[in-house]
Amino acid sequence: MKFRPLAVAAVAALSLTTVAACGGSDSDNAAADGPTTIDVWLMKGSVSDDFLKRFTDDFAAKHPDVKANVQIQEWNGIGPKIIGALASKDAPDVIEVGNTQVAQYSASGGVKDLTDKKSDLKGDDWIEGLAGPGLYEGKQYGIPYYAANRVVVYRKDLFQAAGVTPPKTRDEWITATTKLNSGGNQGIYLPGQNFYVLSGFIWDEGGDLAVKDGDAWKGGLSTPEAQRGMDFYKQIQALGKGPKDSDEAKPTQTDVFAQGKIAQMIAVPGAAELIAQANPALKDKLGFFPIPGKTADKPGAVFTGGSDLIIPEASDGPDAAYTFIKELAGEQWQTDLAKSMKYVPNRTSLAASVGGDEGVAAMAAGAANGKATPNSPNWAAVEAKNPIKEYQTKVLTGGDPAAAAKAADEIITQALNTK
Repeated sequence: MKFRPLAVAAVAALSLTTVAACGGSDSDNAAADGPTTIDVWLMKGSVSDDFLKRFTDDFAAKHPDVKANVQIQEWNGIGPKIIGALASKDAPDVIEVGNTQVAQYSASGGVKDLTDKKSDLKGDDWIEGLAGPGLYEGKQYGIPYYAANRVVVYRKDLFQAAGVTPPKTRDEWITATTKLNSGGNQGIYLPGQNFYVLSGFIWDEGGDLAVKDGDAWKGGLSTPEAQRGMDFYKQIQALGKGPKDSDEAKPTQTDVFAQGKIAQMIAVPGAAELIAQANPALKDKLGFFPIPGKTADKPGAVFTGGSDLIIPEASDGPDAAYTFIKELAGEQWQTDLAKSMKYVPNRTSLAASVGGDEGVAAMAAGAANGKATPNSPNWAAVEAKNPIKEYQTKVLTGGDPAAAAKAADEIITQALNTK
């Protein structure tokens, strides 16, 4: 699934625009007296109008033999639209897709295999949360574009009053949160059904939500590793009053935090702007740190949301399309994009480039241990039913963890193995 509602929560809405630029080359569809023309679909909220103009102007200057028509698409309904485009002979040449959607599109056979471009694009340096989902059945179809992930948003004043500092390990986090959970304040606000946060705890233990068993999939919540992850979730969730039967959207957790009685919550850094809008008195009291890991040398695992770039097999200008992707996914524009949009760049070595922003720096540090949901074309069917949320609520309200996990695993297994 895509991470858009969280990744761009504090970004102003963008108008639908079509921007033309020149660049790249492709002899397959280039007219003798003009440049190759490619159509590019980028998603609403991914970039600002200002960034897009700067990029396309620069691209035009560097690559005068390609005309790139960049069209901004809405996320709502984009899945069927892309599937239809991939099956047609009139597909765009470059498409931005949610990182966890790459497997679904690649399974259709309509996406170009870009494995041989990985070295040219410095693929060994890609962050795993984007590179992994872009890989399907051993081939690289999705090229990492940008990422966003959750961090801990905290009240600096409440931490100071309690005599605690941002923790580096899970044990330190529990100790600090216990101290903060007093005097009418909640140590942390963590809704019971935030399954992305749970996923990170499970990954830290060496487990996963589902695993491949030969040619089939099976749910992974019943494993000892996943059970340990859920046990930690239960510990930290109990140090606040987050509802056990709903997620971060019901009620909206930034609104709850803005009431002024919560020391921490887990969200993307942009959530701080929403909190400050609701309660301006908190604007200068908010800080960020990566979700703590089991040891101090490595932050906790986090779900990486974001986008990859793909080239449809039906593209009339695959070489020009690749030139466009190489520029957008390259060091210059990845650095610019990260700073402009407060994203995590697609390469681990570029994390230092966003160090001047505390929230983005915390996010980039966490992204080094970022992962994605199981890389199955059917994962969307799991999230549609979302037995993981029901499992969490059962455990948090006193149900038997093993029985609840078994029931959820049966639903996950059936969904992932449906042809």
